[in-house]
Amino acid sequence: MPMQLARPAFAGTCNASMRRRRRRVGPDVSGCTVRWESILWNEVNKAMAGTRVSDLAKELGMSNAEMVQALTELGIAVPGPAALIDSDTAQDLRELYAPEGSTAEAVELPANATVKDLAEALGIAASDLQKKLMDLGVLASINQRVNPEDARKLAASYGRAVKIKVAPKVQGAPTRRKGPATGPQSRPPIVTVMGHVDHGKTTLLDNIRQTNVVSGEYGGITQHIGAYQVEVHVEGESRRITFLDTPGHAAFTAMRARGASVTDIAVLVVAADDGIMPQTQEAIDHARAAEVPIVVAINKMDRPDANPDRIKTQLAEIGLVPREYGGEVECIPISALKGEGIADLLENLVFLADVLDLKADPAAPATGVIVEARLEVGRGAVATALVREGTLRCGDSIVCGLASGKIRAMTDDRGERVNRAAPAMPVEIIGLSQAPQAGDALEVVRDERTARQIAQNRAEAARSVRTSQKTNRVTLESLLSGVAQGEKPELRIVVKGDVQGSVEAVVGLLDTLPMDEVDLRVLRSGVGAITENDVQLAAASGAVIIGFNTRADQQAQAAAEREHIDIRTYQVIYELSSAIERAMKGLLAPVYEEAHLGKAEVRATFRTPRGTIIAGCYVIDGKVVRNANARVRRGRDVVFTGKIDSLKHIKDDVREMATGFECGIVLDGYTDVQEGDVIEAYESRQVERV
Repeated sequence: MPMQLARPAFAGTCNASMRRRRRRVGPDVSGCTVRWESILWNEVNKAMAGTRVSDLAKELGMSNAEMVQALTELGIAVPGPAALIDSDTAQDLRELYAPEGSTAEAVELPANATVKDLAEALGIAASDLQKKLMDLGVLASINQRVNPEDARKLAASYGRAVKIKVAPKVQGAPTRRKGPATGPQSRPPIVTVMGHVDHGKTTLLDNIRQTNVVSGEYGGITQHIGAYQVEVHVEGESRRITFLDTPGHAAFTAMRARGASVTDIAVLVVAADDGIMPQTQEAIDHARAAEVPIVVAINKMDRPDANPDRIKTQLAEIGLVPREYGGEVECIPISALKGEGIADLLENLVFLADVLDLKADPAAPATGVIVEARLEVGRGAVATALVREGTLRCGDSIVCGLASGKIRAMTDDRGERVNRAAPAMPVEIIGLSQAPQAGDALEVVRDERTARQIAQNRAEAARSVRTSQKTNRVTLESLLSGVAQGEKPELRIVVKGDVQGSVEAVVGLLDTLPMDEVDLRVLRSGVGAITENDVQLAAASGAVIIGFNTRADQQAQAAAEREHIDIRTYQVIYELSSAIERAMKGLLAPVYEEAHLGKAEVRATFRTPRGTIIAGCYVIDGKVVRNANARVRRGRDVVFTGKIDSLKHIKDDVREMATGFECGIVLDGYTDVQEGDVIEAYESRQVERV
């Protein structure tokens, strides 16, 4: 029995409607029924498809552009105001963007509202709101953005409605400016805040930004690199400073190294009641390796046991001599919690930036660096980029390491949409094919196809490097490679020992080694096993690690193998000294001396059909060797220096000719040989340094 299809519930209504329409237009004719049914079914399908975006915008008193952006904020992409959305989405938008006068009391929120903003608007504790979010399956800190849909649900649970303030619509990619560059212009300084855990780095930035970042961090410890640009007023002038907040916990040494690599100035935060700690020393090492000026902020001056003089003495002992002690390091007492001394710190940063004369060309091709990157559900790859040169715009095609794409949206550090980012401005970008690595360079290219091709080429090159066994890391045996002529090479070392006395003895011994032609630089010296932090520093600085009566722990060995870092351990100090001396000799350019081979007198010249000039010679001293260095003397003058390209005896090619034999010599690239010239053959031999 054939299956019978159920007639739609609205079929009777449709048929009745068609009958009414047929009565209005007159008697039925052949084909009219089909035509009317087609028209009616199209109308029914449209009704089933949902609501037109433009109609809903008109209903809610919004512009078409605002409605399209509101849908984008909810993760719904529509081609334009003529598109249709389903009834559930339309109802959600009606409730979310309800006009004034709705039944429930509405709270107004920005599109990028955080959990804290929503809690304050509803007049409840943020912790209660976080519990509600957990019931919805969302685990968020109070400074994390809350989805507009989640905000509506949370507000509804308290009998309130939410009205979202829609920001102006982000325009598409602007037309790129053509013509000559405007030239370098002053740019804001990029300042990295570094130091030991719980010494107040993020609290300092929190005070400068007039926000509350610390309370949103798990356990009060910064777990990521944050990039912020603030506007400060110094001596009545408005200036911008870009801050990088790097983690102070020991587990994030690699992040701190990346922060120092992109900075102009390093601010070292030291607690006045705690002093120089292990991560403080590591921060100093990274800042020194990056060769950036250091400003010390002595924090927690509000504590009763604060002792800034002790801090200055400790700084002087490790080579950071305060200005009060005759050095060049500014030490500024502050209280990040109470806001004391912050103005002096900002004034010093602005003054130092003026001395450094930091410039960038906003009209140059845009370049930058990736500070951090992550993958987010619904947004894809999200990267925090710091612009170094040029102006980054929405719609630009970019390539970052192995990632490529087109910038679909940019937001600043406060979550506001921006169309462009000037030099030294941090922005969060969306549109990359994958999450790049922190530290990858960002470049703007002609189009998305070019970006994709560059990323593919880099991926293939990286794959080749991984499969090859060769490495460019520094070892004591390979220090000779890459040394340019005329440059003074540098051997960088990280020293670890079993006790402080041994470390001091090793460093003292290294200081006594001759450094006339090679610089020996100890990046770090410390007591204990060789750790992963030591390997990270060596990897970032191209250094080798020396251990005296100590060894590398398991994590350090794995990191050294992964980063191809050379770790050497010794038990006898004389063996260590000898190894370093050999390494320093390896860094020196090789020494060559000239070894005389023989002489030949030119007695005739011949020209071959191809135009080659052959010098007919008689060997008068020693021997003449093919491919040896040659010098042509005409009287007392040297007229040519080069190589012997060919050597013949009668018609045979020979390797060398001894005294008393005649031969034909062809010099490489020299044809002006004359009778009576003397050709001297010699070779350069490398001799051992003493």
